[in-house]
Amino acid sequence: MDKYLNIQDISNLTGITAYTLRYYEKNGLIHAIERGSNGRRQYSVNDLAWIRFLVRLRTTGMTIRQMQQIADLRRQGSATTKERRILLEAHKNKLAEQIKRLKEHYEVINEKIEHYRQWELEGL
Repeated sequence: MDKYLNIQDISNLTGITAYTLRYYEKNGLIHAIERGSNGRRQYSVNDLAWIRFLVRLRTTGMTIRQMQQIADLRRQGSATTKERRILLEAHKNKLAEQIKRLKEHYEVINEKIEHYRQWELEGL
């Protein structure tokens, strides 16, 4: 990997659009990205890791506002470790509840499928 990645590289590696990357930067989710002599954004490996983490948060349903909170706390440094942990634990608990509900839905659907299979065997 080159020392710096351009916005298209980051987009390809994370699956989010260049538009979304600019939105994240504009709204404080990502710090102001360094620019090369040509004026184009130059993302570092650390930027890539952070963006991948943001993608995970967003994919798991975290709101932009909550993500902004975590990004703001991150910029403040290690003194905010506890606050960041608390926010992530709350998100993790919410995910655990969603997983539990999804498993319940899965089981009900599976039972219905088995019920229909039985009907098919019985010729109903």
